[in-house]
Amino acid sequence: MGKKHVDLNNKTILVTGSPGFIGANLVLRLLREMTGGTVVSLDNMNDYYDPKLKEYRLSLIEQAAASSPVKHVFIRGSIADKALVNRVFAEYKPAVVVNLAAQAGVRYSIDHPDVYIESNLIGFYNILEACRHSYDGGETGVEHLVYASSSSVYGGNKKVPFSVEDKVDNPVSLYAATKKSNELLAHSYAKLYNIPSTGLRFFTVYGPAGRPDMFYYSATQKLVKGETISIFNYGNCKRDFTYVDDIVEGVLRVMGGAPEKAVGEDGLPLPPYAVYNIGGGTPENLLDYISTLQEELVRAGVLPADYDFEAHKKLVPMQPGDVPVTYADSAALEADYGFRPAIGIHEGLRKFAEWYKQYYV
Repeated sequence: MGKKHVDLNNKTILVTGSPGFIGANLVLRLLREMTGGTVVSLDNMNDYYDPKLKEYRLSLIEQAAASSPVKHVFIRGSIADKALVNRVFAEYKPAVVVNLAAQAGVRYSIDHPDVYIESNLIGFYNILEACRHSYDGGETGVEHLVYASSSSVYGGNKKVPFSVEDKVDNPVSLYAATKKSNELLAHSYAKLYNIPSTGLRFFTVYGPAGRPDMFYYSATQKLVKGETISIFNYGNCKRDFTYVDDIVEGVLRVMGGAPEKAVGEDGLPLPPYAVYNIGGGTPENLLDYISTLQEELVRAGVLPADYDFEAHKKLVPMQPGDVPVTYADSAALEADYGFRPAIGIHEGLRKFAEWYKQYYV
């Protein structure tokens, strides 16, 4: 499917889930690079992890906004609040919507299903409805809806690398099921209401000021406290770790190229809809990743050079909802947008360790 260029400058862009991890980094790029316009951040600042980290990211955004030609507006609230979402769309009339707000985490979904239904299904439905009605009265409306999916939709897929053409009808976690549902809902809204929509399947995103529930971050915190880290599936896991700057670069490129609207042989709209993987395409063995993390934590001075790592590691079975391998085929992203993630784990974990030292130690 062809792409229609979307000029982001002097537009209003809504980023839900900012100041979350990916959202905050995306907004910072927009504030640096747009020549004018408005960026609206929407987030409920919940306590899934320490809210101080979101407050920290928000402070970075506010600092950047102070010297940017772009206006930044932060709205505290939930996308599950339909009235709030409708008010935001009515007041700001976003041209581009990037929906990153979601309840994340595979393991958390096992014991806390309600919050996933509320945010990932009801919340996303509210965004779709607001996009639909943005065209009412002959308005230009939303030019492009970009939303976060996840590599979790591939479940226990044995075929690697994972391609967007693969069948993904057997999720192994509720989180994955909600993300696949997002793709299905977006496709139906694209077909019925001609909303240009692109879903992005993110692969294990990491980096400075990331999510503390992610392994590299939680492992660091445990090691600093002298606690033992659990290595699942006895270390027989591979992950396509993707540094946050690569994710943001991919999101930015996709935002600027919306699926073209077209009419089929039946005279009805063909859905202006696409889904892409964003992953490094070089899955790393979990044990190698941990070794690199250890080296960088010592180098940054987070941990002492004589730290006994072997005494603080435990090999354990796979947890429910987890998968042994994630591996992105990002050929479609490269073909359509000229981009493939390239930042390796040595560079990425070094930046994380240096940030951790500055933030915590």
